[in-house]
Amino acid sequence: MIRVNGEDRQLEKEIILQDFLEREGYQTGRIAVEKNGGIVPKSRYAETLLHSGDVLEIVSFVGGG
Repeated sequence: MIRVNGEDRQLEKEIILQDFLEREGYQTGRIAVEKNGGIVPKSRYAETLLHSGDVLEIVSFVGGG
């Protein structure tokens, strides 16, 4: 189980952050991810492993005018 933006999500096995984000439908170019209180640089999404108990905060950037 992991917590994403305050909601519990089932995690059947460890997964790479990049794969999790794609599976959940996030556009990785328009978000920022915090894992367990620390910002994850976009360059590390493909090497960051999610484990049971992790807490993610995912913020989407919205343009407008």
